[in-house]
Amino acid sequence: MPAVSKGDGMRGLAVFISDIRNCKSKEAEIKRINKELANIRSKFKGDKALDGYSKKKYVCKLLFIFLLGHDIDFGHMEAVNLLSSNKYTEKQIGYLFISVLVNSNSELIRLINNAIKNDLASRNPTFMCLALHCIANVGSREMAEAFASEIPRILVAGDTMDSVKQSAALCLLRLYKTSPDLVPMGEWTSRVVHLLNDQHMGVVTAAVSLIACLCKKNPDDFKTCVSLAVSRLSRIVSSASTDLQDYTYYFVPAPWLSVKLLRLLQCYPPPEDAAVKGRLVECLETILNKAQEPPKSKKVQHSNAKNAILFEAISLIIHYDSEPNLLVRACNQLGQFLQHRETNLRYLALESMCTLASSEFSHEAVKTHIETVINALKTERDVSVRQRAADLLYAMCDRTNAKQIVSEMLSYLETADYSIREEIVSAEGGHPSGKYAVDYSWYVDTILNLIRIAGDYVSEEVWYRVIQIVINRDDVQGYAAKTVFEALQAPACHENMVKVGGYILGEFGNLIAGDPRSSPLVQFNLLHSKFHLCSVSTRALLLSTYIKFINLFPETKGTIQEVLRSDSQIRNADVELQQRAVEYLKLSSIASTDVLATVLEEMPPFPERESSILAKLKKKKGPGAGSELDDSKKDPNSEINGGMEPSASTASTPSPSADLLGLRAAPAAVSGVPASTGNLLVDVFSDSPSATSGLVPGAEENFLRFVCKNNGVLFENQLLQIGVKSEFRQNLGRMYLFYGNKTSVQFQSFTPTVSYPGDLQSQLNIQTKAVEPLVEGGAQVQQVLNIECLSDFTEAPLINIKFRYHCPTCQGYPGLFLRLFVLALE
Repeated sequence: MPAVSKGDGMRGLAVFISDIRNCKSKEAEIKRINKELANIRSKFKGDKALDGYSKKKYVCKLLFIFLLGHDIDFGHMEAVNLLSSNKYTEKQIGYLFISVLVNSNSELIRLINNAIKNDLASRNPTFMCLALHCIANVGSREMAEAFASEIPRILVAGDTMDSVKQSAALCLLRLYKTSPDLVPMGEWTSRVVHLLNDQHMGVVTAAVSLIACLCKKNPDDFKTCVSLAVSRLSRIVSSASTDLQDYTYYFVPAPWLSVKLLRLLQCYPPPEDAAVKGRLVECLETILNKAQEPPKSKKVQHSNAKNAILFEAISLIIHYDSEPNLLVRACNQLGQFLQHRETNLRYLALESMCTLASSEFSHEAVKTHIETVINALKTERDVSVRQRAADLLYAMCDRTNAKQIVSEMLSYLETADYSIREEIVSAEGGHPSGKYAVDYSWYVDTILNLIRIAGDYVSEEVWYRVIQIVINRDDVQGYAAKTVFEALQAPACHENMVKVGGYILGEFGNLIAGDPRSSPLVQFNLLHSKFHLCSVSTRALLLSTYIKFINLFPETKGTIQEVLRSDSQIRNADVELQQRAVEYLKLSSIASTDVLATVLEEMPPFPERESSILAKLKKKKGPGAGSELDDSKKDPNSEINGGMEPSASTASTPSPSADLLGLRAAPAAVSGVPASTGNLLVDVFSDSPSATSGLVPGAEENFLRFVCKNNGVLFENQLLQIGVKSEFRQNLGRMYLFYGNKTSVQFQSFTPTVSYPGDLQSQLNIQTKAVEPLVEGGAQVQQVLNIECLSDFTEAPLINIKFRYHCPTCQGYPGLFLRLFVLALE
């Protein structure tokens, strides 16, 4: 493209710039600029018409003043006039001024668009490129409306020059990013894919950027690009640096294009064509081989270009997750970067290995680097690298190394940065120490140690989990009571430790009461010494522990009643504490021993559910979540006995009287799903003939509960929980249905349908609001039903719920039919 030659130099502009640079103060600069602005304004308003050179010179001065940070409120029309010039330098300055100073709301946009249309139709490649650059720089919606259909035609036209094709592709990419709805998909989409075979590497590079963006929204329209991208990548990878001299960067042929092609291939699954797939595997092997070769240059640019291609190739290998040999080789290659002197390379290696650890083919290879990763966690200066090291330890953890990893994480936690403590605590409480625990006394020790070291970062889910384990394991209850009693004797004790201690001693304090050092009165005094330091919720839990003590240790009754009777409790400003104190005092006074034992009996084992900590971590970690879920299905013993707790978002919340110690637990599953080696995508509630034969087991019993209440759980099993909240006034009612996904996988095609048995349709009018067809794991969606009673009715409406979800070990579930309780009042 022609450049401004010395002959076209503007002496007046050079003098003005020199004057500005020579100003001694800000005031002098402003004075000189104001003088120049006045001169330019007079020239533009003068009677004498300015020639193209003068316009160009003055517009350049205005542009320079604007770049110095001063506002420019005139000269725009003169810049637009320059667009009609046939001289390149004048047209170039006009487009430059417009690209910088004209905004998308300008009144001049229509004039500018007309000038651009003229240049695009001129077939002069230089003018066409200037116009395309201006469109891309402004990128307004008005320009997209005007040119979105014209630019694709220029891009795929056979007589368009390479430089114009390159500019057109990038311009179209810019318009698609700003106004995707205005870029029409048409026959040009199939033709733009063939630009990957263009001889001009610049055109190919621009086309790959465009296709990579377009295919994310319309993958089917561009799926033919896979074979062409593999072919082009193969030619680049197998070429020598001398073959692509114009596009070789520090002995690396076309590094930017290679990276873009590898990213484009990550938008699609592995090629189905065996020949294409074989050629791609060969390319990836060549890239891994070249990474092992000695560097051809010591300059950092060479290693950066080489490593950029390597990491993008590894990302593609991980994306496919189908070539065991490549996955292991990629892991070994990344292992070499773990001790590299360049911080960025160590970070990228750790990040990529986190994803590799989730693959069954490369998990063992990742584990071989455990010592290096632990060392990185301890010695890295950069906190982000330490974060990735902690993530990798979490990802590589399994039954063989859980104790080592948890021990190292606990050791590191004492000196860890506050920014990553919470995530480490969640990981330790939910995954390594929980999922792979075999010795449950070790698990209890680990969690209590975790609370001691980083109690502020221990969420409720973590201590819920340890309570659940202790209640479900008879063999660890005595040890847990003894351990927590000893932990509470520390002078400074975290509130979460008090919660755990209060709960466990309230349930199993009798198991250590035989030792004079932990007699009932000693246990009570120890807990009560922490009472005044705790929050309201913890005090409420401790009051529940005290009433449990009266049942376990009758000899403590008088002491505890005095505490409950004290003004600080029975007249407490907090309603919850006051109510508990009054009710517990009354209960301990009037109830017989048998009644007290029945009301305060030991908590039953918790039902098996997925740990809410694991569910949160899976959602947060992303790529590894699926593998962990599959792992838990492959190894039924991987969960602790008593297993999985309800997800926080779907667990039902019993009243305080149902669970005196305040630990929320969802009711047990109503029914199970029969195991089978069915399809990967399962219709859980299929349209089988048996589906309509009757209600699901337990539905009638749940239905009758709503005679006396307006809200509660209508149905629950290990997949789904359905809650109901309803309100009725005269013949009108509104019902809220809450569908909770209790799994960690997504429900698809989720469709609840209301049906009317008999003549009910003429008696009831029910308007239902549609629900989202996708329900994420652990999430809850709401559906609103507006109900109008038209006449007396005796039948209840039915709701039929169908959905599909990904479960390799499950098969179809009979159709789920439930009755909805509808009340009409006169």
